[in-house]
Amino acid sequence: KYLGDPDYIKAPIDRLISTKNATKLRDHISRGEATTSETLGEGPVNDNGKSNTTHFSIIDKEGNRVAATLSLNIIFGSGFLAQGTGVLLNDEMDDFAIKPGTPNVYGIVGSEKNIIEPGKRPLSNMTPTFLVSEDRVGILGTPGGVRIPTMVLLGILDFAAGNPADSWVSLARYHHQFLPDIVQFEPEAFTADEQRKLQEMHHDLNPLERRYGNMQAILWDKKANQVTAASQPGKLGQSAVD
Repeated sequence: KYLGDPDYIKAPIDRLISTKNATKLRDHISRGEATTSETLGEGPVNDNGKSNTTHFSIIDKEGNRVAATLSLNIIFGSGFLAQGTGVLLNDEMDDFAIKPGTPNVYGIVGSEKNIIEPGKRPLSNMTPTFLVSEDRVGILGTPGGVRIPTMVLLGILDFAAGNPADSWVSLARYHHQFLPDIVQFEPEAFTADEQRKLQEMHHDLNPLERRYGNMQAILWDKKANQVTAASQPGKLGQSAVD
């Protein structure tokens, strides 16, 4: 409802992140029955797209750090090369809403909040992230289209639980995005018993045959003065500590 460039759109951030609003949302969650998207009002229609995205995480010996996620959007991006470079230009203009109610190439339907305007930033799922606690610093991010925020959130929760970077990138993941009203999940994300209980709550489950994303992560343990890096297993990525 409020998604758009904050330089152009006034969103009630303080209310959205308030304890009062969190409590209100929590009270709408039933422990015994899935809440259908239709009962929550109109929302964006999403697709999982964006297989042409990459992420890198970097930290140097002085503690300077980078989390960067880059995307061409659809295959070959805009189809144009920057002259003399061999670099393909993206087509992230497709992340704007051409007009309200008109879907983009992935079927995402935007609102007037995300309409095209000069100097305006389009919406993006990309979520390069720094995690900072008293004793540890984490750097992570991943490709994965609309599934990126839930992938990163699961990594954040694993960081908060005190687990190492190779655990964040190896988690079996699940995802729900409002519409379509389906819980999709990677192999081994849910046990057979968990799947049965979710179905009893009337969740519509969509088991996937393979993993998605390509998370790259770094953990700096400040107490031990040790840096470890991890790349998602089975994907085209690499981690190294010099």
